[in-house]
Amino acid sequence: MSHLNLLDFKYNLEKLKSKAAGRPTGRLLSARDRQFSDLMMIYKPDDDEMRKVFDKIAGEPDRISRKDLRGLLEKFGKADAADEARRMICVADAKKDGHVDFEEFMEVHRSGVPLGDMRRAFFVFDRDGDGRISAEEVKEVLRKLGDECSLEDCRKMVREVDRNHDGFVDMDDFMAMMTRSRKKP
Repeated sequence: MSHLNLLDFKYNLEKLKSKAAGRPTGRLLSARDRQFSDLMMIYKPDDDEMRKVFDKIAGEPDRISRKDLRGLLEKFGKADAADEARRMICVADAKKDGHVDFEEFMEVHRSGVPLGDMRRAFFVFDRDGDGRISAEEVKEVLRKLGDECSLEDCRKMVREVDRNHDGFVDMDDFMAMMTRSRKKP
């Protein structure tokens, strides 16, 4: 039984016990259980978005090397970037050729992306930690990735994703962008 199914079972059992005892049925799970169950949610990433991510990381067409990953991790201040890149390649490189191609990259994400990973990706962009991504933050991250983009272009990117039109990308906007269905041609 998965932890999530166990939480559902625990919740339903506590709900029944509370109802039988005449108690209100709020806050049945501990904060730890609620937090863990939230992180266990899995999202299916959009293939087109994943291709963009892959292409951004890949130093050569259609393959990501350990050097590519190390460079990316270093740009974002990861202290043990070389070791982390080595581990990532070891896990993802099913063909054992020392690189990760798009097929292998997608295989890593085949069963979806945990919510925790999506949140970490969001906070790469949310540099000031306010829960919103501004055009200036997009510009800064793109600059770190080696892309020079005008502030106006970054504002356009934000507007394309910003569903409540407040000028920022919040977590809901980010999740919708990363998990949207493929558009039919």
